[in-house]
Amino acid sequence: MPMVTLVKTLDVVHVVRTSKRMGIKFNTLMCWCIGKAAKDIREFYILPEHGKLFQYDKLAINVIVMNSKGGINSCDIPYSDDLQQFANDYQELTAASANECNSSFLEERMIIGTSAMIATELDCIVNQYTNQFSNPMVMWGKYRKGLFRTTLPVSFQFHHVQMDGGQAATFLDELQKAIKTL
Repeated sequence: MPMVTLVKTLDVVHVVRTSKRMGIKFNTLMCWCIGKAAKDIREFYILPEHGKLFQYDKLAINVIVMNSKGGINSCDIPYSDDLQQFANDYQELTAASANECNSSFLEERMIIGTSAMIATELDCIVNQYTNQFSNPMVMWGKYRKGLFRTTLPVSFQFHHVQMDGGQAATFLDELQKAIKTL
């Protein structure tokens, strides 16, 4: 399966400031910006699977949650244009997943995967293809504070049947715009 990964360093100073001002976690805001950037790109609603293309009407963002037993669970958060609604859903669903040690999936939505390894600074993350997951995936590590900028390298992996490099690059540009207008 033709999986492609693009890497871009984003300026995330607005995410850091908004996180402090609104009391919303950095990763919650990044996930909302990912949904906002993807919502108007039609390729994000198409899932290549088992030699077919499936069309979805709505998006969700998948996050990995550390559970109360020290393991991890998967948790799908429905994307909403309303930041506060998304943040509330994120908090409620991830807390339930962590406490109950259960994964939650939204089968009726196209899922954009995320993986945040915030304990370390990373230059790039490349996920290997498995026949289980062909969803687009955005991955990042710890953001980097500089004198005048705060940056975050992100890796964006996608299935080449789903979109081409130009559409993927447009998504990364839209992600930067969503962050700057947060």
